[in-house]
Amino acid sequence: MFKNLAAAVMLLMLLCGQVFAETRIGTWNLEHLSDRPNKDFKAIAKVAKNVDFLAVQELMSEAALDKLARELSRQSGEPWSHMASDAVGRSSYKEMYGFVWKDSKVAYEDGAVSYLDRKKIFEREPYSARFKSLTDNAYFVVATVHIVYGKKPSDRVAEIDALSSYWTWLKEVYPGNNHILLMGDFNMPPTSPAWKSLNAAARPLVVAGASTLSTTDGKFANLYDNIFVSHSSPLKVNSVGVYDYPKHLGMTHQQGRANISDHAPIFLRAELGQGKGTATTAASPARPAAPAKTKAATVADATGQVRGNRAKKRYHRPDCPSYNSIAEKNRVEFSSESAAQAEGYSIAGNCQKAS
Repeated sequence: MFKNLAAAVMLLMLLCGQVFAETRIGTWNLEHLSDRPNKDFKAIAKVAKNVDFLAVQELMSEAALDKLARELSRQSGEPWSHMASDAVGRSSYKEMYGFVWKDSKVAYEDGAVSYLDRKKIFEREPYSARFKSLTDNAYFVVATVHIVYGKKPSDRVAEIDALSSYWTWLKEVYPGNNHILLMGDFNMPPTSPAWKSLNAAARPLVVAGASTLSTTDGKFANLYDNIFVSHSSPLKVNSVGVYDYPKHLGMTHQQGRANISDHAPIFLRAELGQGKGTATTAASPARPAAPAKTKAATVADATGQVRGNRAKKRYHRPDCPSYNSIAEKNRVEFSSESAAQAEGYSIAGNCQKAS
């Protein structure tokens, strides 16, 4: 009897260990997330605290992300951190992207940067950064995007098609990372032919169901939100799917759409341990000096990436004195010196000549 009991306890411990080894990652379009009276931050945090890390689309101010992080800290009893991109958008309307995470489970590592969209295809350039799961010491890259909605589905095809080039860029900017996750509001179901280019390299984790709230309680309309990973990713997915937040909160779809969002989040529970240690090579993005709560925009150097100053049309290598001193509004990233030169940039005067 005691032997059976001991075996049962051991099995329970093993099962618990498997659960504890998970990293819980989510993505959520929070529909114009700003600090306004009708935005229910308490309800949002009650949902978001079910993950360790959340990518946010349609963020309207960093103050709103800070308010969400503080509410998450209050509800969970643990500190949460956050970071946000600059406002992006090619018209007068602009949005930001945000990341928020539980400090005991996830740590910001480096490489927070907005995509350099030279062809100006994206209405809102994607945003990415590298993080570390403190559960199993594995590194993972999160890239997030909000694809333009337009007047008709065909308006979205160009951005969806360009995601394949963006995926290639992510692999170059974060070399050696087995876990690259592209997530957000794509405004296009994964069954669309528009995904042909990206599907050659990556696959959607959610292929059935829907993530946008209809006006009828319990019914969802479109599968626009998703998470994409490489076909060769060692990610072990334990569960992934649309989180029915109105049901969880006991509210109607009308209430949810009015006070939270017309999108439901995608929540992923995965084990990253198979990829641990793969991102600690010399070619990894260099850790910036800025603290994680700032809008850091640093990307790595060993791959030859340089940073330009739009105002002065000068570029800086990572070893140049002013590399980290360029104002964010003037900052532009290039993959190499030759790429910067091709855009009409010349090397900064305080940079030593390369040996």
